[in-house]
Amino acid sequence: MADTAPMARWQLAGDGITWDVQSETRLPHQDHLEMSGRHVSLIARYEVGSNRDLRLTRRIYWPALRGRADDVRGYLRREFGELVEPAILIAGSEDRGCTARLARVSFDGVLAFEHAPHRERGLQLTRRLFPSPDQPAVVEQWCITNRGDEPQTVRVAELHWRQDSGGVYGRYELSVDHVAADAVLQPGGTLATAIVFAARRGDRPAPGIVADAALAGRRARCQALRQSLRLESPDPVLNRCFAFACQRTAESLFETKMGLVHSPGGNSYYGGVWANDQVEYAGPFFPFIGDAAANLAALNAYRIFARAMGADYRPIPSSFEVEGDKVWTHCGDRGDAAMYLYGCSRYLLARGERSVASELWPALEWCAEYCRRRTNADGVVASDTDELEGRFPTGKANLSTSALAYGGCRAAAAVARGLGHDGQAAELTRRAEALETAIERTFGAEVEGYATYRYFAGCTLLRSWICLPLTMGIVRRAQGTIAALFSPRLWTADGLATQAGDRTFWDRATLYGLRGVFAAGDTETALHHLTALSQRRLLGDHVPYMVEAWPEGGQAHLAAESALYGRVFTEGLFGITPTGFTAFSCRPRLPAAWERMALRGVHAFGQTFDLEVERHGSAHVRAVTTTADGRRQTRDLDAGQAAEFCFA
Repeated sequence: MADTAPMARWQLAGDGITWDVQSETRLPHQDHLEMSGRHVSLIARYEVGSNRDLRLTRRIYWPALRGRADDVRGYLRREFGELVEPAILIAGSEDRGCTARLARVSFDGVLAFEHAPHRERGLQLTRRLFPSPDQPAVVEQWCITNRGDEPQTVRVAELHWRQDSGGVYGRYELSVDHVAADAVLQPGGTLATAIVFAARRGDRPAPGIVADAALAGRRARCQALRQSLRLESPDPVLNRCFAFACQRTAESLFETKMGLVHSPGGNSYYGGVWANDQVEYAGPFFPFIGDAAANLAALNAYRIFARAMGADYRPIPSSFEVEGDKVWTHCGDRGDAAMYLYGCSRYLLARGERSVASELWPALEWCAEYCRRRTNADGVVASDTDELEGRFPTGKANLSTSALAYGGCRAAAAVARGLGHDGQAAELTRRAEALETAIERTFGAEVEGYATYRYFAGCTLLRSWICLPLTMGIVRRAQGTIAALFSPRLWTADGLATQAGDRTFWDRATLYGLRGVFAAGDTETALHHLTALSQRRLLGDHVPYMVEAWPEGGQAHLAAESALYGRVFTEGLFGITPTGFTAFSCRPRLPAAWERMALRGVHAFGQTFDLEVERHGSAHVRAVTTTADGRRQTRDLDAGQAAEFCFA
């Protein structure tokens, strides 16, 4: 198998990654990445020219400052370039020499640009760009250090910019501020100052930003998200990519009048919740991270959708946008009830709180009944489209909706058993079994020479979502499906093409696919392609997160894709399947070249615990859980066998 990873541009460094621009020969180069706080999101776009000059653009979004009530993309946003950079005065004269050549870029939750020292004066500028974790502001800290042998008189000029804008909440004020700073820098001395980009409602006080405190807060938040749930494997790139995935997915939380919500980001999707991104993708992962705010945001999403489930069984909306004021139904039924049934059930089981499960049980019942009512004569669940919303054909019933309904019924049956609803658990299990049979009968087919699935009746092209049955544990067509997924017809350097012969790719399909291939037991194939994708996303030309789509969206760093990356490990490599509020099944897939692997700090099933897997003889593995209070459970397994763990 050829390695699809490109030559690395970045390298691991400390808790993050770094790019040595001074030794870079592949210039010019440009990239962008997103960072989010509770009230603001920042997409930093940077271009490094052939002479190593830096062009930096700060595209800032304030999700709760909305323009028009019915505009789903009408968040207050502004783009700031070099015109808002204060002048640097050296010995009384403006001199931008210390900003000319870039030496290094690094990222660990804070994006830092380190310029080379001024050739004559020895002054060096380092910029640190980040969102405030709790204020509607972005901070850019400048540190000018004297690397020379002589004292230097340095002043960074004052800068104040104001602009008024109107919107749903009245007058908004945008501001860019830099308070003049000066010093006589002795050799080795540093002058630190900061530019603050902010916006506020006219009836609210201006945010009080102390740059050092904001930087400390941002670093603490990112470090907490990277350290709470930790992957330990022999591959440091996988470990770092996993840590960054936890960081990106759980930072994208926004305060709205609906409460705290998780939103995708990516230039377009803020201050709302979506049935795929939040309900299906991110929600089931958040209990494992153990972040209280992320768990609350997930619960809020499930509650918001539950309120739209009426007695008439009309399709639930695809999303609730702009703080819930805009209900999005334009694409019809995308299989949203199946998404909810699957995502919410998995979330409730992992969260392990019966009271929360009791609250949301009626919503699961509604979704199961909705899917039953949408079951057609072939026994599969019909929907108008899928989560790609008509970008590609889906017929009248597609594999995605039925696979999600199958997985949802399986998980909801476990919720029902945990709540003592044994009769409903048996009925949901029966429906899942019937759906499995119907999926094989309706979608099972030879497509382009592979014994796999057709995506809908009459579909003659391979599609990326043929991976979904594997992800849900349906493996009867595993061999043909895996061969199709990694064939030249679907697999590209950027993962799975959405459709054979098309250049479009979405990381979400690739990540579902890799999880499914691990679940089906083809560990070495899955690991090879996961390693290549991780190298490309973390250390390649567009870093450091999983992306949404290309060419649409320009490979935006949507937050839920990072949750799906994390689930490749929790549910794929470690094979964790919730079976109750305090129990799970574990079918680990320890790669042949690894002696051990571990997930540290798992917050799920009512406990905080470590899950360690190590080789135990030539064909056996040992899986051990150790809770925070020291209780251990050990299971010795044949390779590919599942073990049951219970904390009750």
